[in-house]
Amino acid sequence: MSENNNNLHLEEGEKNILLDHSYDGIQELDHPLPSWWKFTFYAGITFAIFYFILYQIMGAPSLRDEFKKDYAEIKQLQDKFNQQNGAFDETKYLAIVKDDGEKKGLVVFETNCVACHKEKGIGDIGPNLTDEFWINSKGTPATNYAVVFNGVPDMGMPTWSQTLSSDEMYQVVAYVQTLHNTHQPGGKAPQGEKVE
Repeated sequence: MSENNNNLHLEEGEKNILLDHSYDGIQELDHPLPSWWKFTFYAGITFAIFYFILYQIMGAPSLRDEFKKDYAEIKQLQDKFNQQNGAFDETKYLAIVKDDGEKKGLVVFETNCVACHKEKGIGDIGPNLTDEFWINSKGTPATNYAVVFNGVPDMGMPTWSQTLSSDEMYQVVAYVQTLHNTHQPGGKAPQGEKVE
């Protein structure tokens, strides 16, 4: 024991945990770690062992695998929804047209489509809608509705069925139909195939 032991202040019950060595005249008390801390430490080690065995040896699915599985299920539900709701309903379309659908469609077009197709559909990022050339459609209400409903993500066309209501999609299709062969000045060069 150190000579400084005589000046050391010890609480009652600390004498038995005083370590028998000194560092630069400083002595330490050997306080044990709290039981909850030791339990947490050993539980963490035990968990790590089981985790390693489960994922590295037994091949449990990783987070990426679980994501792929969940995404496949979501995609399946989306496809089912699109099949049920994506079919063109000519009766509904004609009713929309009769109910000022073209004017309402202009509002929908100006709110959502002008960024890519410009005013009056002359084309910018998206194709010119005022000529007789079509890339993803045949220029009919049914084929235009399919493009609006499903989008063309590979070409930057959003899937509007996730944003617009059913009526709004029919309205914007009604408006786009009025643009055919109007050949607005300043229109983008033709793209796609010519449809008579």
